[in-house]
Amino acid sequence: MNAPIDFAALKTRQQAAWGSGDYAVVGTTLQIVGESLAEACDLKTDERVLDVAAGNGNATLAAARRGCFVTSTDYVGSLLERGAERAQAERLEVKFQVADVEALPFADASFDAVVSTFGVMFAPDHARSASEMARVCRSGGRIGLANWTPDSLIGRMFKVLGRHLPPPAGVQSPSLWGTEAHLRTLFGERVAEVQATTKYFNFRYRSAAHFIDVFRTWYGPVHKAFAALGAEKGAALEKDLIELLEGDNVAGQGSLVIPAAYLEAVVTLR
Repeated sequence: MNAPIDFAALKTRQQAAWGSGDYAVVGTTLQIVGESLAEACDLKTDERVLDVAAGNGNATLAAARRGCFVTSTDYVGSLLERGAERAQAERLEVKFQVADVEALPFADASFDAVVSTFGVMFAPDHARSASEMARVCRSGGRIGLANWTPDSLIGRMFKVLGRHLPPPAGVQSPSLWGTEAHLRTLFGERVAEVQATTKYFNFRYRSAAHFIDVFRTWYGPVHKAFAALGAEKGAALEKDLIELLEGDNVAGQGSLVIPAAYLEAVVTLR
């Protein structure tokens, strides 16, 4: 019989990982995904929008630009600080609040829409995260999600990381959130409609080496992986990542362009 998963300890390690480096360096390149999701959710002026696992605020800013009353949350306060800097630069009014998507400090039906871009998918307890998002969203409201698919670059990158640093036993893969079937299972009878579309984000870097340098410096999970492995094992990880990246490169020699699949989904609640 498998031992129960210690979600509290796991989240503590995750917080340390995402708080290392500076995710905003990578996150800001993904802004177009937040804009697309805001349009898919048909966000309207004066609607109440909650961004969960918001990171540096891509979906937050997209909603605020559409005149919504936005609350931006993450369990890593330093990431919210980056979002706040961006909102201030654009003169956007946004409420930033440290909060865990698995235990949201908001009343039932507090929001017209709840959104997340490449955020909630990394919360360890999938069912609890989905339940909390549905709880704080009103009947007829929308839950808008952008999640990497299992066969996307990021989905496969985490599989490579897992070969070198095995994930905790029993924890569901984050990339399951990038499948419509998993979303329907998570939200269950609360769903009135699911609109799901596979879309692509183009990662653009100078080379595979450039991509790895950026991610190992700024992207928390990769940063932590290289730090934990040390020089020799880290070199083996780098070799596997280069093989993955160069295999997906559509730009030819001299640059790196990789179309990465993600699922853009709008779940309308009953």
